[in-house]
Amino acid sequence: MRITIGIATRGRPAILGEVLRELDAQTRPPQAIIICHVVGTDVADLPQRFPGVRFITARPGLPIQRNAIMDAAPDADAILFLDDDFLAAPEWLATLEAVLDAHPACAVATGTVIADGAKGPGITVEEGRAMLAADPGGDALAVAPHFNGYGCNMAVRMAPVRAHGLRFDEALPAYAWYEDIDFTRRLLPYGTILRLAGARGVHLGVKSARQPGLRLGYSQVVNSIYLARKGSYPWSHALRSVARHIAMNLARSPFPEPWADRWGRFRGNMIGVWEVVTGRAHPGRISRL
Repeated sequence: MRITIGIATRGRPAILGEVLRELDAQTRPPQAIIICHVVGTDVADLPQRFPGVRFITARPGLPIQRNAIMDAAPDADAILFLDDDFLAAPEWLATLEAVLDAHPACAVATGTVIADGAKGPGITVEEGRAMLAADPGGDALAVAPHFNGYGCNMAVRMAPVRAHGLRFDEALPAYAWYEDIDFTRRLLPYGTILRLAGARGVHLGVKSARQPGLRLGYSQVVNSIYLARKGSYPWSHALRSVARHIAMNLARSPFPEPWADRWGRFRGNMIGVWEVVTGRAHPGRISRL
C-alpha cells in the first residue's frame, strides 16, 4: 500500500522539525512525506535537514494546502494528514495499513489522541515524547465507528476521494474551523469512518500562528451554520456546537485561561450570530475582522 504523509504548515519551523524527527521512527515508513508551506520562512532550513521530504508551496489556508498535498500525491493509496504539531507514535502507519487491509470499506481512519494540548495551555515537545514513551499502546486491529476524522491525525483512502472528486472546502479560510468534519463526513456515502486504537499520538496544541480570538469566535458560529446548510454537518450537532461555544466563551470571559482570548471569542460569536440572522454570514468574512 502506498501511504503518503501530508502536513500543511505555516510559521512553525522549529516544531515541524521535531515532528519530522519523530516520523523517522515509524516502524512502517511512508512512501513519501509532503510538506506544504506558504513562504520559505515557514520551513527555514528543514529542506536541507530532511532531504528525503518533499516540500511544496501553496496559497495560505489549511484546505488550500491540503488540496495541494493531494494533488502532489496522485499515486497514493492513502494520505495521512497530520498537523504540524502532532507527534505520532512509531506504530501509526503500521496500524493504518493493517486496518485498511482488514476493513476495505474504511474510507477515513482517525487516530487515538492520548493527550491534546489544543484543549489546554499546550504541551511541550519533551512532555509529548515522555507521554508517548509511557503510553502502553493499543491493539493494532481494534477499531470503533467514529463521527468524523480529527484533522490533527486522520487518514483518507484516496480511491473514493478521486472517484467522487472530493476536495477540502477552500471557502473555509485560514485554519478552517471544522474543515476536518466537512471533508470526512462527505466521504461517508462511500465508506466508513473508524477510530483506531493502535494509531496513537500527542497533539501539542502549539499556540503560535493561531487565529486571533475574534476570528476564531466568528468561525465557531458561522462555519457550523455554513456546513449545516451545506449538508455535511447535521443541524442538531451544528446548533449544539454553536450554543456550547457561546456559553463557554461567555462564562469564562471574566477569568479566562492565560492561553485563550475568551472575550475576543465571545465578541466573534456575537458578530457571527448577527451575520447569520441578517444573512451576511460566510466563513471567508473572518478576513475583515
